[in-house]
Amino acid sequence: MSDFHDLRRQTILICTACLAALIISNPSRVVAAEVPQSFRGTASDWHGFARYEFLVQGKTASVVVPRQPAVGSPWVWHGEFFGHKPAPDIALLGQGYHIVYLRVPDMLGGPEAVDHWNALYAELTSKYGLAKKAALVGLSRGGLYVYNWAAANPEKVACIYGDAPVCDFKSWPGGKGKGKGSPRDWQLVLDRYGFKSEAEALAYTKNPIDNLVQLAQAGVPLLHVYGDADDVVPWDENTGLIAERYRKLGGSITLIAKPGGGHHPHGLDDSTPIVEFIGRHARAE
Repeated sequence: MSDFHDLRRQTILICTACLAALIISNPSRVVAAEVPQSFRGTASDWHGFARYEFLVQGKTASVVVPRQPAVGSPWVWHGEFFGHKPAPDIALLGQGYHIVYLRVPDMLGGPEAVDHWNALYAELTSKYGLAKKAALVGLSRGGLYVYNWAAANPEKVACIYGDAPVCDFKSWPGGKGKGKGSPRDWQLVLDRYGFKSEAEALAYTKNPIDNLVQLAQAGVPLLHVYGDADDVVPWDENTGLIAERYRKLGGSITLIAKPGGGHHPHGLDDSTPIVEFIGRHARAE
């Protein structure tokens, strides 16, 4: 038995010596275990949870941190109007999800917004250890942000929850269908997407309603909540077309209609279906 222990001690000493030699001779080859950093920036309270704000490429990112992160650090990422109807976020924080928002207003999901989202995603996943797939939330114009980023990064998306989401900028803010439109925001679309004319914008083929193949192939599940009397973002020009086309592509989408509902109020009186949808699909693999 003593011979066995002597041999074991000798083996440990040899291994330790080899590791020490490796570190001394080429320390760059020794990679420490990746330990996520704590969030930095300005701290504040958000519904009883710690919120941190910091800059990424000059844009303000907000991360609300759960008291006890769930295994794999799942997270929810808002396109716009973060903090409006917060019940689902508060419930998900209680389940260990991080809640994220990047302030890039008036970009309407254009190429520059997608670039900024790419930068934040890289920082959150590499530096802070958040899950490789995020649950995206697109409320109203936020639909343009989440769907455009998702189409460019389908492998990074766990699921999408859209609430009266804009899925075609011709419908809103263009007002080229049944909706009211917004001349100010339509001009922003022309500017942010780099269109030289309105005709070029109208001929664009990468609106969310036109750009679903990658998401369907990646098996990204969708949930849309909408009012069937919405005269700002008409559901049949946005959610309706998404549902029809996504299903034809073999994709999965759940629709929750609010009979007689307009564009406001958003959300549901009981947010359980939203929370359960995200919880079902966004737990880290």
